[in-house]
Amino acid sequence: MDTRTRMTRSRFRFGIATALTAAVLFTSTACAGGAEQEEAGTAPNGASSNTTLALAVTAAPASLDPAQLQEGQQTYVWGSVFDTLLYVDNDGKLQPNAAESWKFSDDGLTLTLTLREGMTFSNGDPVTAKDVAGTLDRTRTTPGQQQSKLAAVASIEAPDDRTVVLKLKQPEPALLTNLALAAGVIGDADTLNEKTTALDPTTSGPYTLDKAATVAGTTYVLNRRDDYWNAKAYPFKTVTVRVIQDRTAVFNALQAGELDAGNVEPAQVKQIEAAGFKTAKVEAQAVANLVLADREGTILKPLADERVRKAINMAFDREKMVQQVLRGGGKATMQIFNPKGAAYDPALEGTYKFDPTAAKKLMADAGYADGFDVTMPATVISKSFEPLITQALNDIGIRVTWEPVPPQNAAAAVSSKKYPMIFFLDGLNVTQRELQNNFSDSGFLNPFGSKYPELTELISKVSLETDEAKAAELYKEINAFVVKEALDAPLFYVGTIWATKDGIEYLGDGSNTMSTIRAFNATK
Repeated sequence: MDTRTRMTRSRFRFGIATALTAAVLFTSTACAGGAEQEEAGTAPNGASSNTTLALAVTAAPASLDPAQLQEGQQTYVWGSVFDTLLYVDNDGKLQPNAAESWKFSDDGLTLTLTLREGMTFSNGDPVTAKDVAGTLDRTRTTPGQQQSKLAAVASIEAPDDRTVVLKLKQPEPALLTNLALAAGVIGDADTLNEKTTALDPTTSGPYTLDKAATVAGTTYVLNRRDDYWNAKAYPFKTVTVRVIQDRTAVFNALQAGELDAGNVEPAQVKQIEAAGFKTAKVEAQAVANLVLADREGTILKPLADERVRKAINMAFDREKMVQQVLRGGGKATMQIFNPKGAAYDPALEGTYKFDPTAAKKLMADAGYADGFDVTMPATVISKSFEPLITQALNDIGIRVTWEPVPPQNAAAAVSSKKYPMIFFLDGLNVTQRELQNNFSDSGFLNPFGSKYPELTELISKVSLETDEAKAAELYKEINAFVVKEALDAPLFYVGTIWATKDGIEYLGDGSNTMSTIRAFNATK
């Protein structure tokens, strides 16, 4: 391999790390009941109550105001100081949390949650249904990243101190999962509108922010609340979250003993293990997807033709991209769904073979023998991949112009309806959230609001399905429809590797990719 080739691949690997960092900055079940589970309330392996944890993240929380929370690695901070109504465990399963049980009406339009007794805020006041309803209603009516997660909610009631009732406009399969994440946090209704909420809110979770030791934007020190209702589920007495965007700096901080946990590159694994760290690889943390946003041809008519969308899928040599660019840090795919989730189907991976000649014939059959032009947003996420995408599409007659978009406008560019095709690196999630994000009316990656009767019917069915096995079958049907209709052009999964010092264990396997302290355990 010549020097130029090595340098090019090195730049690609660096670019992937940068794109993953950017994805963190921007990122993106209809169960009938939830009996309390004893194992959910205990710290794994009976861990010590005095262990500490220091980890690195790439982005500081933009705000701790419940209506303005952002997901991604910012969750390590706000997810520790706020309780959520439900939570998603390390196996990707929905579990009771502040709500000890829940029930949907038969028509899926009423959700009743029962809160557990004895919960308190960090100031000692009791957590009541009024606080839950007030927080949810404020998030539902306040512009922010979480507002769309509650778009299906028409009204919220608190008939007594332990009961919360949500009335829905239509069934929403992602609602319960949303209530386990940022949209489901519980704030103190009496103080939510105070100016201090963004930086120092009254919180309901297992940790409080150590104001004296915290430097906003740089270091967040969290102290465990011994009076928290489920303190035994959190083995770390103190959690320190440091904001470090540079991967090399994280690696150096691990080796220097300044961090107990952090992400490392594949090439760094042997060295970090030699230093006494354990590593855990998650095969799929995010999916690189060429989003065919204008599926109905509103501004780019060719995309309304499924032959064109299929031709686009056939234009990419996914395996070669993984081998030459990711260098073992990912996996080729034709699916947008988490490979650990209910919708994923290995049989779908062979749907489109890399075949530019056949793709060009499909383009000609659709009436585009001469191809067409498309403008796509050039963002911090797409930058490293643009040459590959440009070449692959050009080989079948699609001429790409990349329009520069400032980093702060990258998310707005996706939702602007200006770009019919968008390259995006989307953090994986549980199936319900992935479905909402990509295909609901308010989905971030469905900016044109594209609809298909068959897909709508399947989503409606799964919204009302309470049997987990039957729901999984429906999710696979949804995935098969998405792939066979070529509604997007997924390219590959990008993985991640966690390094943890002796005495700290990373429990995740990719089933739940959300950033949570509960993915770590103290083993000493």
